[in-house]
Amino acid sequence: MDAGQTTAAVQRYLDALAGDQPAEPIVRALLDRSVVRLQALCRNLLYRQYRRLTLPPLNLEPDELLSSVVERLLKAMRSQRPPTVRQFFGLVNQHMRWELNDLARRLDERPVICPLDEEAVRAPSLSSASSLTPNHRRVLQAIEGLPDDEREVFGLVRVQGLTHAEAAEVIGVSMKTVQRRLNRAMVLLWKALEHVRPPQTGLEVEEP
Repeated sequence: MDAGQTTAAVQRYLDALAGDQPAEPIVRALLDRSVVRLQALCRNLLYRQYRRLTLPPLNLEPDELLSSVVERLLKAMRSQRPPTVRQFFGLVNQHMRWELNDLARRLDERPVICPLDEEAVRAPSLSSASSLTPNHRRVLQAIEGLPDDEREVFGLVRVQGLTHAEAAEVIGVSMKTVQRRLNRAMVLLWKALEHVRPPQTGLEVEEP
């Protein structure tokens, strides 16, 4: 099933949510219908921005993330009714980030317990990779500081891995508009991070 058919099907479910029918069966059908795209979004975001969560001690898998995100969406959509595909996937992205940020915070707050032997003494220096470095935080802050349109396109294309055509369809604009917004996002990020050596996160900023 191609992206266009998925988008059209998702919109039909969103339209149905605006009617008088019980919401939960529609929401479950909507999530089931869009599961392939949701899996791709979870996988791309996890491995591009939160790869450390896939390492011990969490060993987080994309399907585990998807399960948690679906649970969040089932609760959120009891009260929220995104009217468009664009807003629906914006809600999906928001809850994916909330779930991953919660996991990252809990991981960072865990005490490090090491046996008193020579190997364990060196372990804390290796485990420091589980915490966000200052450069990681600056990159994420720079992305959050982008204008709404540019941040949305950057998230869809560079973080979630959608093609320009798929992003254009989700947002409801032309591919040229997607390219223009992505180029502007890259310019703004480059300027914001010109004094920072970008970390190897999969979100390296390249000069346009």
